Amino acid sequence: MVALPMKNWLEALREWIAALRGPQRLPVRDGLRSAPAQPLLAFDRTLVLVALALIVFGLVMVYSASIALPDSRKFAAYSPTYFLMRHVMAVAIGTVVAFAVVQVPIAVWEKHAPLVFVLALLLLVLVLLPFVGKVVNFSRRWIPLGFMMFQPSELAKLAIAMYAASYMVRRMDTRENFFRAVWPMVVAVAFTGALLLRQPDMGAFIVIATIAMGVLFLGGVNARMFFLIVAVIVATFAVIIAFDDLRRERIFAYLDPWDPKYVQGKAYQLTHSLIAFGRGEWFGQGLGASVEKLHYLPEAHTDFLLAVIGEELGLLGVLTVVGSFFWLVRRIFVIGRQAIALDRVFAGLMVQGIGIWFAGQGFINMGVNLGLLPTKGLTLPLMSFGGSAMLLNLIALAMVIRVDMETRSLMKGGRA
Repeated sequence: MVALPMKNWLEALREWIAALRGPQRLPVRDGLRSAPAQPLLAFDRTLVLVALALIVFGLVMVYSASIALPDSRKFAAYSPTYFLMRHVMAVAIGTVVAFAVVQVPIAVWEKHAPLVFVLALLLLVLVLLPFVGKVVNFSRRWIPLGFMMFQPSELAKLAIAMYAASYMVRRMDTRENFFRAVWPMVVAVAFTGALLLRQPDMGAFIVIATIAMGVLFLGGVNARMFFLIVAVIVATFAVIIAFDDLRRERIFAYLDPWDPKYVQGKAYQLTHSLIAFGRGEWFGQGLGASVEKLHYLPEAHTDFLLAVIGEELGLLGVLTVVGSFFWLVRRIFVIGRQAIALDRVFAGLMVQGIGIWFAGQGFINMGVNLGLLPTKGLTLPLMSFGGSAMLLNLIALAMVIRVDMETRSLMKGGRA
């Protein structure tokens, strides 16, 4: 066999890569006729890689945080890999659904956004029925589906981003009139909040209210009206805390977690989370070497996953997670802004609503783990254990990618 010169090998490699890519069609215009529309193939690969990295990192840390759970009586019937396999299944199901969602044009979601919101409300009502919703840790938030436990509040987060974006498009000409532009949306959020507080799920209500307010503000609602809405919501939370002994105790425990009155009660999770971060120092104790996950820190694989990351991988691991989320959210907002610049207002506002969702929930989860915010039952998006949360996170990302694909097609002279 005769060896070919290096130049011939390089030319053969280029031809092979060109064959894999297929024919390249550019938007060449000729008078009144134009080339066929660009295929929707281009998308932000870096965004997908960052999201994938967070998911894979989450799988590793969920396994690390849950591997010792079968040693306790509560989880004695489970294998050490039980939660890992459930999490892998949720990621697999979410990935398949996300591939299907990314094929759906955004115009279809814009048309059916109110129906998705109504569906979310119906499920929030359904979960409150004693023979449907399942109670876990004194909260009725889950609907058993056999292969997974579905949490309607996760769907409500995506639904409110879609509905608020659709609402602002339909009410664009009345943005300066409070009662016509804002009041109906406030009623919708209040009704959703009433259903969530019946579960109870204050954390989900805070995220949903933040998404709705953020989309209204980005949609151009008068700033004075926006701050009036914020004042009303803050006053509502203050009244709830004032007349709810449980939530008031949580606030006091958050303000002084080391008080002997709270350290073994309402502040138990927070104090052990802080201990975990303290043990982690700069570079952590090493992957798998957490002590707090050994039945000291409850819900280590769900709400307090960041504390296990801090203990095992130290400040370096925590900053890596924070930096990845910052980049992901920033990129999502850039995609939304690009869509709005092309006069695709619904797509842009919906994407930015999803960005607010990821940023708000991520900030609250990290703040709770670090003791900056009162304890709330919110997972870390894309990372914490939770089937329905992972499913809806991946669906939301699929919608963001679809908007990016359509925007890139329009910018190259094609159709959305």
